[in-house]
Amino acid sequence: MTAEPFVVVGGDAAGLSAASKCKREAPDREVVVFEKGPWVSYAHCGTPYFVKGEIDALTDLLSLSPDEVDERGIDLRREHEVTGIDTSERTVAVRDADGDRRDQPYGDLLVATGGHALTAPVDGTGLPGVFSLHGMDDAAAIRAALEPAGEATVESLGGGDFLDPGVLEPYADWAPPETVAIVGGGYVGVEMAEAFTAHGLDVHLFQRGEHVLGPFGEAVGERVDAELRDRGVTLHLGETVERLVGDERVERLECAGGTALDVDLALVGVGVRPNVGLVADTPVELGDSGAVAVDDYGRTSVDGVYAAGDCAEARHAVTGAFDWVPLGLTANRAGRAIGQTVAGDPKPTGDIAGTAVVKAFDQEAGRTGLVDRERCEAAGFDPVSETVTDSSRSSYYPGAAETVVTLTADRETGRLLGGTVVGTDRAAVRIDTVATALEGDMTVAEVENLDLAYAPPFSPVWDPVLTAAKVLHGSLDD
Repeated sequence: MTAEPFVVVGGDAAGLSAASKCKREAPDREVVVFEKGPWVSYAHCGTPYFVKGEIDALTDLLSLSPDEVDERGIDLRREHEVTGIDTSERTVAVRDADGDRRDQPYGDLLVATGGHALTAPVDGTGLPGVFSLHGMDDAAAIRAALEPAGEATVESLGGGDFLDPGVLEPYADWAPPETVAIVGGGYVGVEMAEAFTAHGLDVHLFQRGEHVLGPFGEAVGERVDAELRDRGVTLHLGETVERLVGDERVERLECAGGTALDVDLALVGVGVRPNVGLVADTPVELGDSGAVAVDDYGRTSVDGVYAAGDCAEARHAVTGAFDWVPLGLTANRAGRAIGQTVAGDPKPTGDIAGTAVVKAFDQEAGRTGLVDRERCEAAGFDPVSETVTDSSRSSYYPGAAETVVTLTADRETGRLLGGTVVGTDRAAVRIDTVATALEGDMTVAEVENLDLAYAPPFSPVWDPVLTAAKVLHGSLDD
């Protein structure tokens, strides 16, 4: 008897990783992928650099073209929206681009619906000239709004057959902006501050906290704050944006404390939330984070239904509890593992540590694990942190620059809990050493004794991570 298809909802990182792996491991299994939009398998993290102009064409951000997906034997159906799941009948309800509806049976189902940009509680986000950045169409629209009226076309933006010309139409007679407000100082806010500055705009960034990149900690925040200011970005820290106002387009930003700014364009980047509406009327359970609850193999509470990517939780390497950290590698890795499991060879999706890097002009920042005292304490740890400033290379070697490393450990066990790195000379990649140590449940003493490579062009004798571990080890012994 032929098994019912492996059906995937969502044609990006997790979805197509799962579909490709399943088809490779079980070539006779029918694999169907539904994607509600025209774009598939694209690099979301590259969109700020497209807006900046460093990436020439939107299609350069595609990892796989639809033709390449078809060549793998996957039945890819773009502009097909899955509107419901019947877990008892093992079917999904699908609506195509013409509005026609049908039910698709499944043997196994992967929900890989991703996430969406959060705009609440800011009022006025529906005004023309107010953007979020969570997809290729968003990136195209922002670029169109930055260019002289009528100059942005599907061809000039490299939209290929994927970009709907209607996305660009509102900006055909659009006067390019001079002043832009960014609401939110996270990854998107910081990266887009650099992008807007490259277009010569007067850039204002509003952040509720004391520093940008709050989850990266104070040491990183201070450095990145200074870098942004040095590059001409006006920071409004400790400000809560209440509303954006205007008539035919956004004209003004207003904060809770009375601060106001006349603007021509605004970007709201205050976070993302998981797309879980599809499972709302099913027995599929959600976790405490609001994302889909899964086990170590990506299985949900319903037999035959899996979830992965930005809509699903994963087990945290430090706490052992399930958490929600929407990142690209997490999605790709989990999808690939689920594809192998569905093909008959079960594979865990892997733990997460929240390892992330971000570029702010010349400053590079990285973080991993638990770096916030409150989170550490909530997880049952007694955190001790130390911050060191060291040289990225031997101090006498050209190109050496300050690198700031913060490490946090549990006082009782000495176990490393997390860390951050910031600097201008290959600083971000050093966070991978810390992430690897977290995956190995290493103590600070063990990290201190790692045999890391040394040569003057690459590192001082004691790499900055080793120096931080040495200092933190001493504090734990006090």
